[in-house]
Amino acid sequence: MSFPPIYRVVTGHSADGKAVVTSSGPLPNVVEIAAIPGTLFHEVWSTAATPAPVDNGADPTLGPLMLPPPKQGTRMRFVDIPPDTAEFLSQGAGKMKGAFAQIGDEKASTVKADSPHPLMHRTESVDYGVVIEGEITLVLDEGEVLLMPGSVVVQRGTNHAWANRSGKPCRMLFVLIDGVYDPAIAAALA
Repeated sequence: MSFPPIYRVVTGHSADGKAVVTSSGPLPNVVEIAAIPGTLFHEVWSTAATPAPVDNGADPTLGPLMLPPPKQGTRMRFVDIPPDTAEFLSQGAGKMKGAFAQIGDEKASTVKADSPHPLMHRTESVDYGVVIEGEITLVLDEGEVLLMPGSVVVQRGTNHAWANRSGKPCRMLFVLIDGVYDPAIAAALA
């Protein structure tokens, strides 16, 4: 099963200040993660400042794929997550540094020999994750939560992975917001 393509409409302003559509159509940047076949990142938009400039600037998704949001910025994407396979679970940890390097943040991978899932990772951001279709299990250092369509996770810079044990693909929507760890949390993570 594959999901329909994402259709994006971007608005802007004409020279005389009228609201206009500046682009519409399929997303220009959809990337399959080589180490995890079937995992697709659909880049929707990002901002690189707070407050975000309201302008008619260039499409920020046309550059290289990056996992975290820009400093003081945001990132919005859909991710299609295939079912975990026995092969992936047995060999996954060895491939994950490469997978995270492909998405621009090798240091985000926190996988160790005793990790509960080979995709364990952490970013210094607040992420909103919404299950659009399918089901997924949020795996934390301690505990797991099964998520169904309409479930929302507020991910506050914690170590986690997404395990798809359903046998069917899952599509999630993520909005990532650049963050800074509370000093006590930063000290505990060091």
